[in-house]
Amino acid sequence: MVWKTLARHLLSRPPSPLGPDAALAKSLGARLEAAGRRRLGRALAIRHVAAGSCNGCELELRATQNLIYDLTQYGLTFTPSPRHADILLITGVAGVNMREAVAQTRAAMPDPAWVVAVGDCAVDGGVFTGSPAVAGGAAAFLPVDLLIAGCPPSPAQVLGGLLALVEAQSPPLAHPSRLG
Repeated sequence: MVWKTLARHLLSRPPSPLGPDAALAKSLGARLEAAGRRRLGRALAIRHVAAGSCNGCELELRATQNLIYDLTQYGLTFTPSPRHADILLITGVAGVNMREAVAQTRAAMPDPAWVVAVGDCAVDGGVFTGSPAVAGGAAAFLPVDLLIAGCPPSPAQVLGGLLALVEAQSPPLAHPSRLG
């Protein structure tokens, strides 16, 4: 059985590294870069805090930096310092012991800054809701601007959510006929 599976994989063509999501990722990324530059005059920096997670969401966040999604080509970066961040991205169940760490991270960020909860656990506690160690999602710690549900959400969902957040916060573009 193992030999048949191995032979099938060795003799078949490998999948293209740029799959069906490549066009979607390129479109979303370009729009996100443009919206960030319109809103802030520069690219966006993201500070990620894992507030007690299983690492499923973290794997998908790291996939946003792979060959297909490659956020860095659009000027989006993950930053280790909250002082340089525009977006606080929280994953995990938001354990009670993480309350102060999350609050300090947000307090260190310059305004305007957005808070994004990624994954079912960060949205409402997920399957751990009701546990005394779980606060009940990131919204229990601080106001959340965007919830991206999923267990875990795909990189396309994360990218699409960030785009929706930034576009919703951007000032509307003036109509060309009114520019004078």
